[in-house]
Amino acid sequence: MTDQSAPALKEIFNVERLQHIATQMTAVYPAFDAKGFLKHAKQGLAELSVMQRMARVSESLHAVIPQDYPQSLKLLYALAPRLNSGFVSLFLAHYVASYGAHDFKRSMAALKYFTTFGSAEFAVRHFLLKDFDRTLAVMHDWSQDDNEHVRRLASEGSRPRLPWSFRLAQVQANPSLCALILDNLKADSSLYVRKSVANHLNDITKDHPDWVLTLIEGWSLDSPHTAWIARHALRSLIKQGNTRALTIMGAGAKAEVKIHHLKVEPAVICLGERINLSFSLESIADSPQKLVVDYAIDYVKSAGHSASKVFKLKSFTLGPGEHHTLRRAQHIRELTTRKHYPGKHAVHVLVNGERLGSAEFELRG
Repeated sequence: MTDQSAPALKEIFNVERLQHIATQMTAVYPAFDAKGFLKHAKQGLAELSVMQRMARVSESLHAVIPQDYPQSLKLLYALAPRLNSGFVSLFLAHYVASYGAHDFKRSMAALKYFTTFGSAEFAVRHFLLKDFDRTLAVMHDWSQDDNEHVRRLASEGSRPRLPWSFRLAQVQANPSLCALILDNLKADSSLYVRKSVANHLNDITKDHPDWVLTLIEGWSLDSPHTAWIARHALRSLIKQGNTRALTIMGAGAKAEVKIHHLKVEPAVICLGERINLSFSLESIADSPQKLVVDYAIDYVKSAGHSASKVFKLKSFTLGPGEHHTLRRAQHIRELTTRKHYPGKHAVHVLVNGERLGSAEFELRG
């Protein structure tokens, strides 16, 4: 059978892509040592992760371009629009972080430019480490920029727990340092920006949930953009059944519902197959009620115990006497973040943070 699995993410920086970079660099800089660049960039390529490969491109360019920093940046400015992948362009900002710490103003301008082609979220964090106050002041200005990529950089680059990057200890300890950025973006017209703001706030809930709850309680949720951010920012707290978070979403009251026909099918599966969860909710309230419905799976772990993982299902308003049927199919397969083990797996339905019913399926080895 033909293997149709997706290529590894690191293959974004494969040999063909390195050749593309070399070709485009030669187009903007005819004296470019393409052969030397490729020799340096390919060395040990197979063993490198995607982020290591990205860094290798930056290092290889620096190794063969005999220019000072301002001249090198001019070449990279010309190269940026010629690259055929937004993700690949991350090496441009990495170059700035690696070789531009001595030239702050020029480097900040470069990050602002390069982020419009992909993102400079990882690179700007190195400047926050070296000169936090000065860098954050620039990011405050970015949060009011006309370009959505620049505004997003202000939020994404200052996230305390940005994936694939180191944590920002100062922001993790004191989230109010970024409060102005978050306030400037709390009703942003761009979904790209709003996702970043919500993720930034969700990061903070891991360390300072009450700070986030107090902040959002002070917002007007009349704006659909602000309401969207609030809902997604509080997703982890809502999954935990946090009463304040549920109240902000209008679902803080105990749900007056009955659950019917709860099923998980098939009852027995093998790894790689799907389960189908279905049930209906019946309102027994005298007035409409806002419901936040989630479900949890108790995954069997290697030692035989279980660990619960909560998944979002649906938020909706249920009128008096109404019934609403919900269904969800879930693929039970290996992930880089989750390994599965055979055994009985419980599935729980949560409504407004309260467990209303449970079923189970068996995963066989």
